[in-house]
Amino acid sequence: MIEVSREKFEELVAEALDTIPPELTKVMDNVVVVVVDDPPEPDLLGLYTGIPLTERGEWYAGVLPDRIEIYRNPICSICETEEDVVEEVQITVVHEIAHHFGIDDDRLHELGW
Repeated sequence: MIEVSREKFEELVAEALDTIPPELTKVMDNVVVVVVDDPPEPDLLGLYTGIPLTERGEWYAGVLPDRIEIYRNPICSICETEEDVVEEVQITVVHEIAHHFGIDDDRLHELGW
């Protein structure tokens, strides 16, 4: 386990978000990404809550933003170095953003995520 301050962890999440290709970030809509220390249930590194872009229709208006939570303590607990944390944050951010685009866990695993 490695200790990473909340401020440093938030920077790592911001850096991971900066690596998302601009053509994808342009179409991300009504979504917020936040760092949370602990997950609502064990073994979660991140969680997407919302309505994926692929499921939105004409009815979609006036709803609260989708939420991507990246969990600091579980990620730090499985990492031994700061480089491990950087890599795990990147993987988790991509994974949760994929859910925003309607890609489920089975497909992500097929794609190597």
